[in-house]
Amino acid sequence: MTTMASRSPRQGAGPGPRPIVAVTMGDPAGIGPEVIVKALAAPALYTVCRPLVVGDLETIARTGRALGAPAAATPVARPREGRFAHGVIDVLDLANVDPASLRMGAVQAGAGRAAGQAVERAIRLAQAGEVDAIATAPINKEALWAAGYPYPGHTEMLQELTRSRESLTMFVIDRLRIFFLTRHVSLREAVAQVTRARIRDTLGIMAQVLADLGLASPRLAVAALNPHAGEGGKMGDEEIREIGPGVEDGRAAGLDVSGPIPADAVFHLAAEGRFDAVLALYHDQGHIAAKMTDFYKTVSVTTGLPFVRTSVDHGTAFDIAGQGVASAVSMTEAIRVAADLASRSAARAARADLGLL
Repeated sequence: MTTMASRSPRQGAGPGPRPIVAVTMGDPAGIGPEVIVKALAAPALYTVCRPLVVGDLETIARTGRALGAPAAATPVARPREGRFAHGVIDVLDLANVDPASLRMGAVQAGAGRAAGQAVERAIRLAQAGEVDAIATAPINKEALWAAGYPYPGHTEMLQELTRSRESLTMFVIDRLRIFFLTRHVSLREAVAQVTRARIRDTLGIMAQVLADLGLASPRLAVAALNPHAGEGGKMGDEEIREIGPGVEDGRAAGLDVSGPIPADAVFHLAAEGRFDAVLALYHDQGHIAAKMTDFYKTVSVTTGLPFVRTSVDHGTAFDIAGQGVASAVSMTEAIRVAADLASRSAARAARADLGLL
């Protein structure tokens, strides 16, 4: 299985203890450039990482001027050439946005192409070891499709271009971690995919991902599907037929896993520290728990890639694009979490190289 610690720590990333985080610009017609400039206007991120924006220099510069940001957008040809100091936004310039034709808040092929090219370049940089992690600003699926990209979204694009066979989405909100058994399918299809084998296999991947991040023996929990965990079969028997046996298979494999636990309790218990991660069974089950915990600080992590990738958990917000009112909290957290996970992954890889694991 491909994991986030599958390459040597900071290979080719240059000297210094802080990981280089490639921040992809996202759709230039959306709020991506705005939230990036706002996030990098604060000095705190520079203490934990070396942020490198991958996208169009003029778009970042123009956004900075519109916001009155104190930082100056500066072009770099290679990641190692960045200054990585507060007051400077280092940009690997793709020069791929025409400001005269860009229409803010609108779906357009040119914007989708610019967003897709930024992701492609960041992937190549990460695969070459020139950056340690990727944090992505939002893209628009329709614009991506209009530009000729076939992918439903970021995750599928990353998985295809890295040839990663297995990937899971993990939400991180402070110490709460949520994995998803299913995501972008109908509720009816999600229920059909709740099987013993799928739960067993997903628990194994979860444990491996968390081990790569330094949690050698993670405490896992599985959310129930039905109210009251099915109430002994009176409110649905999926817990008896599929979920419970999948949990037992996980225990037989040596995992510390509990469940199924009613969904109205398990996420609260994890947020209190009882569990290191929860497996949500469908999209809204995990999303509601995460966003009610902290809507703005929820960060999406794509696991199973050969590098760390985080993302904001919001869209391009075309309705407010160009107005200067977008919150940068999620972008800030995505960059911070990317830096933290890259550092943890690198530290574990270093211990493995020394034979300490």
